[in-house]
Amino acid sequence: MKTAIYCIATNRVQAETIVDRLKVSGFSSADISVLFPDQTGTRDFAHEQNTKLPEGAATGGVAGMGVGAILGWLTGIGTLAIPGVGPFIAAGPIMAALSGAALVGAAGGIIGGLVGMGIPEYEAKLYDGKIRGGNVLISVHTDNSDQAEIAKDIYKKAGAEDINSTSEASAP
Repeated sequence: MKTAIYCIATNRVQAETIVDRLKVSGFSSADISVLFPDQTGTRDFAHEQNTKLPEGAATGGVAGMGVGAILGWLTGIGTLAIPGVGPFIAAGPIMAALSGAALVGAAGGIIGGLVGMGIPEYEAKLYDGKIRGGNVLISVHTDNSDQAEIAKDIYKKAGAEDINSTSEASAP
């Protein structure tokens, strides 16, 4: 049974570090999700990261959206406007879940998308508040308990907050 391991990174540099460590540990870009507000002032962050990883430039305009090369490696990254909430940058399986929730309207929003991914509503509300506050939600989809422990260890060593796990919903 697949399990999703979630955490909150308090800033984008921490998020990049976590995603990079997940990548190095063998997790697929298609199994990692990120979600954070699309705020101005992220270009400096993207420039700093791109100078370290020039191959990230091949992601095609992602850096222009304020995302560094490491996050640009993720599958399906893009900007998502959530009615009543604002613009967000999302990647991975969470992008599809939130795209569907956004179609439902403001009532769906972030919480609806997270609940749709199998996160209990009280945790979804916690994450919603933290994401709106500028933090970064990261999740990784794991196939077994060894992978789950590796992901949790990466989160802990990077100083991530609100580390939780949930069995995957049988949603697409």
